Formats: sequence, structure tokens, C-alpha cells
Amino acid sequence: MSTHPIERAFQHTRSGVRHVASCGTGFPVLLLHQTPRSWDEYRDVLPLLAGAGFRAIAMDTPGFGDSPPLEGMPSIERWSESAFDLLDALALERAAVVGHHTGAVVAMEMAAARPSRMAALVLSACPFVDAARRAAHGKRVIDEVERRADGQHLAELWQRRMPFYPPGDIGLLERFVADALKAGDLAVEGHHVVGRYEMEARIGRVASPTLVLAPTADPHVFPVAARVAQAVAGARLLPIEGGMVPMPDQLPEAFARAVGDFLVGLGFGASSRG
Repeated sequence: MSTHPIERAFQHTRSGVRHVASCGTGFPVLLLHQTPRSWDEYRDVLPLLAGAGFRAIAMDTPGFGDSPPLEGMPSIERWSESAFDLLDALALERAAVVGHHTGAVVAMEMAAARPSRMAALVLSACPFVDAARRAAHGKRVIDEVERRADGQHLAELWQRRMPFYPPGDIGLLERFVADALKAGDLAVEGHHVVGRYEMEARIGRVASPTLVLAPTADPHVFPVAARVAQAVAGARLLPIEGGMVPMPDQLPEAFARAVGDFLVGLGFGASSRG
């Protein structure tokens, strides 16, 4: 049993109630998940970061997990603001922010929008959204399946995601499907939110110490990882061998080690791993 239990709570913020899961004490690290996941993506990472001397906080993005959606059309900018609203509600002036896939894009926008609030930035499996990607915005996204009364859309959803998950790991896919069902229409719309974002106009504003994690077995983002790192001044690129789309819950030890070592190297957290 972990010596660092996970605590879950609903936090009132300016933009609505947000569900968070937190673990440990020390310098705060905010973790942002991919579409259509929830805090559960970091379930196994939270205690590991706590053991390294951090206060790890995983937030359900509005409309995912147990966080109610925002009113109106979602956007990366609005999700970024909602994350700052959570930090304000928790009385955290500065934090390290870690994001994976969609969460990485939100984290990057946070760093571009309010650099003084960002102690450090970890972009895990971050896509590069430029004009070419936006031009392909209307294409069918991976989690787009037509609901059917016989439930066959659930099997289709499973099959569409299966090639990007470790072979035979039923548990990880079950966790994904549970989150996708809970997200409803946002399971698809969350991908389009990323596709609409004008990243090339924002990424050059990032001034935080930045680590770019590149899962080598993620065909969606590994080919552009170097481009992401090159666009952020001083960013460090770290490939994670064998990492796939669900890297935080696929390889939690490697993920937490990479994040923890980076932050400890900047002077945050404990000098030894718990």
C-alpha cells in the first residue's frame, strides 16, 4: 500500500467546480490529461511524484472526468484559464505544469499566457498544430464512432484505440473506455479543440524551463517531438523508449522519473527519490 494516499476533492473556482486528485506535499506539480481521459491517467504517477517530494495535483479538464463542462464552445485558451482558476482557488502562485497530448497543448498555452506563474513546463507527447494540421481539421478523429443501440460502437471504439496501446493490456483500454463514455461528445470535440489551436503563434512565447517527452512508439507525436522542442528556447528533448499513446499509465515509473528528475535538477522537490 502506498505511503502517499491519493485525495480526491471538488474545488470551487471562478469558472466552475473542478474535480482534482492530489497526493503528497512539497512544490506543486499540476498534471493535465489527454482527450478523453481524466485524472485517472495519472493514478499511478501521483504517488511516485509525491515520493519524490512534490505535491502532485491531477485536474479533470472541464467536461472530462468529474469536472462539469464550461458554458459555450471549449478552446485551449479557455481550458488554460480554467487551470489558472484552479491554481488561484488552491492559493498557488506558481507551479510546475505537466501535460500529456491535449494536456500538453493546454500546458503550453498556460506558459505562453502567464509565464510568471510557470515554474517549469513538461510537454509530454505534444502535437504540433500548424496551418497544415488545421487544414486537416475536418477529418474523422480517432474516437469518433457512431452510437448504435446494440452497443457495437463500444467495440469499434476499443478496436480503433487498440493499435496504440500495449498488446493485451485490457486494463488500460478499460480505463480509457470508461473515461471516453463519461466525456460524451467531448471525447470527439476535445480532439477538434486541439485541431483549431494556432500553436505556431503561441509556442515562441514560452520562456519557462521546458522538458519535451517523446514516446518513441506514439506515431501521432514522436515524428514532431523535435520540432516542438526546437520551437521552445532552451527546451530539452527526452525520448521515452517504448512509450505509447497512454504513456503516463503505461509507463508510470519512467514518466514520473523523467518529470521528477527534471524538476529536481531545477531545484524543486527532494534531492532523493522516495
